[in-house]
Amino acid sequence: MDILKTATDWAKAEVFSSTFFILFGLLFVTASIGFWQLGKTDLAKAFIVPSLIAGAFLLSAGLGLFITNKSRVTEFTTAYNADAPTFVQSEINRADKVLNEYKTIAFKIFPMIVIVAALLLIFINTPTWRAISITTIATMVIIFFVDSNANERHKNYREQLVLEQKANE
Repeated sequence: MDILKTATDWAKAEVFSSTFFILFGLLFVTASIGFWQLGKTDLAKAFIVPSLIAGAFLLSAGLGLFITNKSRVTEFTTAYNADAPTFVQSEINRADKVLNEYKTIAFKIFPMIVIVAALLLIFINTPTWRAISITTIATMVIIFFVDSNANERHKNYREQLVLEQKANE
């Protein structure tokens, strides 16, 4: 098994995945501009700021992940060639940390945010709060969609790292 190729493929998949955050961020910013230029109703005007904030958030998250994982692709070769067992162990540790973060943030906190936003949508009937709630729910759904796929990739990547570690013991 070539763990360096596995690590590089994983990082490239993460780079590809981060482009979805960028794409959706651009869509939210475009929607905000559309609401600003074409919005006639109070509700349409209320979407301008929340969709702009959501777009900026998704863009910054996507660009951050893109840059981080893009640089990781080249760093993997150097780290692996310097000390392969240490590289594998550090990647297992990093994968464990990320999987624990997913368990807490993506699968507990994000659903709670959606529930709060849905309750606000139901109980507060002003255009601003409706726009905030709807935009929050849409943003969380996008993040959950991308993160659930990334979570599975991390699990598979970690399993392959553990197999590599056991094979070299």
